[in-house]
Amino acid sequence: RQQKWKSFVSTQPKMPPCDFVPEKYKSYPYERMQKIREQNISPSLRMYYKKPLLLHQGHMQWLFDYEGRRYLDLFAGIVTVSVGHCHPKVTTATQKQLARLWHTTNIYMHPSIQEYAEKLTSLLPDPLKVVYLTNSGSEANDLAMFMARLYTRNFDIISFRGAYHGGSPYTLGLTSIGLYKHGVANGFGCSTTMLPDVFRGPWGGSHCRDSPVQTVRKCSCSEGVCHANDQYIEQFKDTLNTSVPKTIAGFIAEPIQGVNGAVQYPRSFLKEAYQLVRERGGICISDEVQTGFGRAGSHFWGFQTHDVVPDIVTLAKGIGNGFPMAAVVTTKEIASSLAQNLHFNTFGGSPLACVIGAAVLDAIEEDGLQKNSEDVGTYMLLELAKLRDKFEIVGDVRGKGLMIGVEMVTDKESRHPLPAEEINQIWEDCKDMGVLIGRGGLYSQTFRIKPPMCITKKDVDFAVEVFHTALQRHMEKAA
Repeated sequence: RQQKWKSFVSTQPKMPPCDFVPEKYKSYPYERMQKIREQNISPSLRMYYKKPLLLHQGHMQWLFDYEGRRYLDLFAGIVTVSVGHCHPKVTTATQKQLARLWHTTNIYMHPSIQEYAEKLTSLLPDPLKVVYLTNSGSEANDLAMFMARLYTRNFDIISFRGAYHGGSPYTLGLTSIGLYKHGVANGFGCSTTMLPDVFRGPWGGSHCRDSPVQTVRKCSCSEGVCHANDQYIEQFKDTLNTSVPKTIAGFIAEPIQGVNGAVQYPRSFLKEAYQLVRERGGICISDEVQTGFGRAGSHFWGFQTHDVVPDIVTLAKGIGNGFPMAAVVTTKEIASSLAQNLHFNTFGGSPLACVIGAAVLDAIEEDGLQKNSEDVGTYMLLELAKLRDKFEIVGDVRGKGLMIGVEMVTDKESRHPLPAEEINQIWEDCKDMGVLIGRGGLYSQTFRIKPPMCITKKDVDFAVEVFHTALQRHMEKAA
């Protein structure tokens, strides 16, 4: 067995060149930063890696630490830096607005809120033309739940197991990952249904999902038939018939699950589920916090890849390229339900946020980032699939555009999650070679790859070589 892994590459993969020179770090020493973190910052805000990174500067797809070391950022501030760290166009627009007007609440008109509302809603299909601007994804989903209940005059909302829709007491009812649950009452009126996960779930085959890479599970379905989809729809019907009243407020789903590790559903599942929900008087909410703004590649919004039009869309993260802003976009009728009484957001739709949001939309269009997501994302998925075919512990490679998950297992047959200490070893090794990757899944068993949408194929070649080297080193140690 040892001989089998003698081919492992001992040389360090070579990082693509970058002519950007970071400023010299001039703040506190690392040890003092660590001490302040321990004493003055909440311990609930956990950090990555055995020796946490002290990052100092960013440039497009690159991050620099306090010692000037460069890293390829494949996690983008948890899927938030959409167009690139400190993108020149966004930075210039921000600087100009900072000198003009930072903040005045939406009780007054200012140019940027109207300009941005028009620009954003022009990218969404009818009748999704009314926007309410907020500051975070949790806030947006919180408001979407509130609107669904006000409009329908029903209360119960359904979400998928494995979903993440926020950490507020209201949205924690929709979030269905045990690590985020606290032992206090939250999210009354929320029910979860079986996740139609074609890799880890009870049903799945080799043609189920909208991805360049399918599962290694066998499939006996004939053309135009998906046995897995039919089974998962039956589970959804079972939830409707047993866990909620005859009329419901709605159903919320991410087009591709984010925190749970880029989990995808059978192609026609959401379309059928939306119909069932609407038959019960409910409305359909698409959580585009991670999948929106061109990241899916083939379409600007994740819901478009499922051939559906939701009643409410929630947006955050990449909307501001790292600036805290979010939005709820809905129909005029649903928005009117919120206007019966006062509902106010002090910072939502500030002059600064709206200018930044508009500059991000311009950068996505001018830099061709949706097309880049499709081309570079597809290339990366196919390259990672080669590693899945080579290594028994790489169970699944999936995703669309630059929304990618690599699920690690003990073996492909059992699909048991690879133990945390083994995943940590590979993850730390990638970081030491200059590649930052996220983690997700119910057992933290999935590597999440969701970089700034400006990355190149040369960056992908480097990242895949790093991951390959880390896997080979791991197998050698295991041997």
